[in-house]
Amino acid sequence: MEQIALSPYNPRLQRSGVIVYDSTLRDGEQTPGVAFTPEQKLKIAQLLDDAGVHQIEAGFPAVSENEVRTIRAIADLGLKADILGLSRVTKGDIDAAVDAGVDLVLLFVGTSDIHLRYKMKKSREDVLSMITDSLDHCRARGVKAAVSAEDTTRTDLEFLMQVYRTAEAGGAVRVGVTDTLGCATPEAISMLVSRARQEVKVPIALHLHNDYGLALANAFAGVKAGATAVTTTVNGIGERAGNVPLEQFAVGMKYLYNSDIGIDCTKMKALSDTVCEFSGLHKPRNQPLVGTNVFAHESGIHVAAILNCPMTYESLPPQAVGNERHIIMGKKTGVNYVKKRLVDMNVDATDEQATEICRRVKELGERIGRVSDDQFARIVHEVMDA
Repeated sequence: MEQIALSPYNPRLQRSGVIVYDSTLRDGEQTPGVAFTPEQKLKIAQLLDDAGVHQIEAGFPAVSENEVRTIRAIADLGLKADILGLSRVTKGDIDAAVDAGVDLVLLFVGTSDIHLRYKMKKSREDVLSMITDSLDHCRARGVKAAVSAEDTTRTDLEFLMQVYRTAEAGGAVRVGVTDTLGCATPEAISMLVSRARQEVKVPIALHLHNDYGLALANAFAGVKAGATAVTTTVNGIGERAGNVPLEQFAVGMKYLYNSDIGIDCTKMKALSDTVCEFSGLHKPRNQPLVGTNVFAHESGIHVAAILNCPMTYESLPPQAVGNERHIIMGKKTGVNYVKKRLVDMNVDATDEQATEICRRVKELGERIGRVSDDQFARIVHEVMDA
């Protein structure tokens, strides 16, 4: 693999023990209009496992009997990843998760005053009791549980810490900071994680939405503050603006922060493409790392430099994320790349002919955008036969 060339000012973050628990099959499927088939869910789960994802949130068992069967089928695949299931703080939800064969139940409960008043219609004392009762039931059913405070980032701080202490006392294996509306800044996430670490000894998890485009930055901030588990989804799909993109978090941790968390980044592009196909969601060409434009070059100045040393305009090689380099021909194509293409085609052209071919490529590119290989070959044929 070619050498990488990242900023030397990036800090080193030695956090190899960070767990990725991917929620493509649960929160990702909550993207409006998305419904994976059971077969698609099994395929995605296998791809996530092949890429080294540590935990897979396979669904919300209480949704339906079919959901339970699908999660059970994923659990029966014998994957290396732990299988997780979402659950409200009710016995029925927990029983459904246990019936689905999950390794860990992800309990969640609203904790902000807005959620307590308008959604749950419960008091703070009610919530604390529900957490304790649910953890008792999980223990009775023989399954581990984590507790996340839904709408963490709008929850009264002292009550939030009480929630975490109650969860830890009840046997939760980790507690979660949840930016349900994606309305917190990296500074806020850092503060919440730091404060939680002062209150409890169990690991802190992050579930972060992207409404303000800060999910990835918030994930890095949370990990730097001491969080050790992060929810992701492939391509960042999910409710509203989505979640932390798996590919961006894993690659960012490995290359930007020099912290390899065990995810095979070379499998990110294929995983991204599969989820796009199954979800029916369009992936922008400029999607970071896994979009088709990320390693595409057209400008004559850029292409000439890339041909000499790819590191001039690529901080890491495309194969590092399973992507490919594309040199695009169009209105910005330079004569140096035209000459290289002519050599590749075994065409012995003079400088004048190469210049004329370049002129015609630019002219066509101005009219149609991208000039295809067939169109380029026709231009070459016309000029060389003139």
